Amino acid sequence: MDGIISITVIDRKGEEHKIEAPTDMNFNIMEICKASELPVKGTCGGMALCSTCHCYIESKHELPEMSEDEEDMLDQAFFVEDNSRLGCQLPLADEMDGLVIRLAPDDDEE
Repeated sequence: MDGIISITVIDRKGEEHKIEAPTDMNFNIMEICKASELPVKGTCGGMALCSTCHCYIESKHELPEMSEDEEDMLDQAFFVEDNSRLGCQLPLADEMDGLVIRLAPDDDEE
């Protein structure tokens, strides 16, 4: 690969956003979503201390194991599903090319 992957992010309105993202700059899913002006807060700055970057993995990609911190935070989050992850805990990698994620509902929403 050339260090650029394509990710599809489905926003809270069901709209798909195709994002080209570099894998050689140590970014994660949350940072790429924020840089693409998608409604991801990332309040804690990527420390797995909040769940404002909660998303659902919609594709069958093999992803890094969930850390204990991520599991603990998702235990306290709203709208958790079996495919829930924190975007801040998913560093971009070449193996993620074609990844599809859906933003979880914001706990401020109805």
